[in-house]
Amino acid sequence: MPRDLDQTASGRVSEPGTDKSASDERARRATPRRRISFRKRKLRVDDVNVVDRSMLHRAIGGTIVGNTMEWYDVGVFGYLITTMGPVFLPEADASVQTLFLLGTFAATFVARPAGGVFFGWLGDKIGRQRVLAATLIMMAASTFALGLLPGYDQIGVWAAVLLVIVKLVQGFSTGGEYAGATTFVSEYAADRRRGFFASFLDMGSYLGFAVGAALVSVLQMTLGSAAMGEYGWRIPFLAAGPLGAIAIYFRLRIEESPTFQAALEAQERSVHELAANDEAATKGPIGIVRSYWRPILVAMVVVAAANTVGYALTSYMPTYLTESKGYDELHGTLLTIPVLVVMSLCIPLTGKLSDRIGRRPVLWIGAVSTIVLSIPAFLLIGVGSVPATLAGLALVAFPVTFYVANLASALPAQFPTASRYGAMGIAYNFAVAIFGGTTPFIVDALIKATGNDMMPAYYLMATSLVGGAAIFFLQESAGRPLPGSMPSVESDAEALDVVENQEEDPLIDLTHMPLADVPVVVAADGEAVQLPLDHPAAVAAAEQAGIDLEATALEAQVSGEDPVASGTSA
Repeated sequence: MPRDLDQTASGRVSEPGTDKSASDERARRATPRRRISFRKRKLRVDDVNVVDRSMLHRAIGGTIVGNTMEWYDVGVFGYLITTMGPVFLPEADASVQTLFLLGTFAATFVARPAGGVFFGWLGDKIGRQRVLAATLIMMAASTFALGLLPGYDQIGVWAAVLLVIVKLVQGFSTGGEYAGATTFVSEYAADRRRGFFASFLDMGSYLGFAVGAALVSVLQMTLGSAAMGEYGWRIPFLAAGPLGAIAIYFRLRIEESPTFQAALEAQERSVHELAANDEAATKGPIGIVRSYWRPILVAMVVVAAANTVGYALTSYMPTYLTESKGYDELHGTLLTIPVLVVMSLCIPLTGKLSDRIGRRPVLWIGAVSTIVLSIPAFLLIGVGSVPATLAGLALVAFPVTFYVANLASALPAQFPTASRYGAMGIAYNFAVAIFGGTTPFIVDALIKATGNDMMPAYYLMATSLVGGAAIFFLQESAGRPLPGSMPSVESDAEALDVVENQEEDPLIDLTHMPLADVPVVVAADGEAVQLPLDHPAAVAAAEQAGIDLEATALEAQVSGEDPVASGTSA
């Protein structure tokens, strides 16, 4: 919306008879006592970001490897819980061992908010690419270190203490990973295909989980239970060393997000205006919460609903099948792998669907299907046969496909570029810490407390009921430019079309773009007339509003084009 000032144009326009342009003449005829407004200038073709496809593919590949590494560790650790229990707490009861390992798994997520806050703030300040490189290095190193830990037989209870410390370090690093990766890819992708490209992040995540689970299964089949408990459990974690080195190589090859670069340049041009333009200013964690607490809260509820189902399928299901349904460890692992692979391959399809029908409708499919399918899913799993169990797992996976495919594109679009990484780090990681990562621990405790094997279904239904309500308050972002960013398109022809139709296109909102402000005054006939940048009334009003018209003039001088205010015919 234009910013109105009480400063009037009366007595400040040019005298009749002076040699002025048609725009100046209309300004001269403007009715006295009309308020001066400041509107964003119209888009020009060179404002629109035309996506470099080779750079986009490199960015997607460089971010997918980090998500794959993160979920590889989640898969390995989740599938080795019953194996690692006797290694770190050999004298405890089996149920106590399981609760300890599940609690250790949850501790990882307790550290994530701190990492999300720190790396999010840093990523908004120095850039996404360098921070994402740091988080991946920390993540790979801590996973590798886990494979080197001594057991209870070597150092007693300190083995369990070291395990918790390593998982806390790992959680701190992963706190900056997903928030940064989703921010990075969302800023690289074209507006009309953001859902499709961003969904590859979660495809990589679940494929990484499946790879970790498959490796554990192969080791269990080839080594046997005794060897797995003695040394075999270390192999998947040690494999993270060379895998991490490869992932780091790919991540170091990606370049900074063009959207973030453009935001930095806009800040440099309008340093004096940042105090008045709240969206353009980079904020610390407290400032982010104060400015965006509503979208942060909505995002947290949606993330909580989605990740509760996701972690129930991935991290808890092998334990559930082993402890509650009588499967051995090998089958408890193997049964989930084909479901995860098929689900992963379907994730880009639901991401593409969100580009067509919107993020909110696809998220609602995830929420409603969770409520409808949870009880049938766990009843099928309870039958005990392999086909029934696979069918039940597929019913759990169905809503996950619609949920997670859209988080990567829907959530970053709730926040402006200058604070996007930081806000995502807060919203996503606090939600995952409170609800997602603790799901295996909470559900297992509920079953033990009630003796009811259907408690997982009820828990998933409750979280999705709340999540479905929160989706109503989520801002629809499909096909729209990110707040605080210029439009991103796939071709020069599309860029030209965006500029030509910017006034009529409902998906284009100039007020949230880093465009220069231009003074206008409304004439007697209701027409908005642009004022010259050096008009005395415009200069006085700009000083009152904290708007840097000198930056607007400098931009015009550099570009060689005079700014044209939106909503005018000038």
